[in-house]
Amino acid sequence: MMPEAKLLLDRSRKSWVEVGPRPISARIWPSPNPGPAPVLLLSHGTGGAGEDLDWLARPLNEAGFLVASADHHGNSYNNEYLVEGFTLAWERPADLSYLLDYIISAYDVDVDRVGSVGFSLGGYTVAALLGARIDERIMGAMFKGHIPAPEVPEFPNMMQALSSSYSKTELTEMAQVGAYSQADPRVRAGVLLAPAMGRLLVAESLQQVKAPVLIRWGEADDNTPPVDNAHVYRDLLPHSKGASVGADDGHYVFLGDREDSSNVRSRVADEVLAFFASHL
Repeated sequence: MMPEAKLLLDRSRKSWVEVGPRPISARIWPSPNPGPAPVLLLSHGTGGAGEDLDWLARPLNEAGFLVASADHHGNSYNNEYLVEGFTLAWERPADLSYLLDYIISAYDVDVDRVGSVGFSLGGYTVAALLGARIDERIMGAMFKGHIPAPEVPEFPNMMQALSSSYSKTELTEMAQVGAYSQADPRVRAGVLLAPAMGRLLVAESLQQVKAPVLIRWGEADDNTPPVDNAHVYRDLLPHSKGASVGADDGHYVFLGDREDSSNVRSRVADEVLAFFASHL
């Protein structure tokens, strides 16, 4: 089955590139089975797109799930890269919540069986849906240049671009907004693949997450080093199970167009399917 392409417009938020509502491009794989379907929401990595996770969407859809991915505004290669899309990470979980609103209104789904999967910054996105919150002090200091921001190959000098576009007062207000909870109680379980932003979160918010979480990463990941990211999630999320997929596997092994000589993606797809079959 091929996914349906949808352009959604979230009128509660503004576009960063033109006058009008926030656009959310979505790929929706309707369940092949009759009756209310369980739902899985997918979130791509920084600068990526929904199709990056098609390798996972297909087997999950074939197993009966309605699978939907969103291209996050300003942070997808399918559209224009925008500094807000790269720095205001908390806008991403709102994209998935809006996508879920649409799915519930347009498809026959089981609202008690909703999960989410995210890669890299998408991993943070899923954690935020489950209750993880950004630390306002750290984010504020980063926005003001007091501490260095992570290097993002897709958008070099992104913090300089942000500070040239907004005043110090606006940056302070942004960090305050970013610290708000983005939890969506409809999402009951999550999978984090090479997740990012581990050190930028409030530890207590992770410790309070009640949902089950599966975490996978590669030991050779130098984009989101496991010690500062995947291990943080694994150690603080009380109902998580985390494991490395291999000592020589890097960050991008979770992208469908990259080399995968050790068959990581096939193994992870099986693990993700078993996880959601058990928890949804």
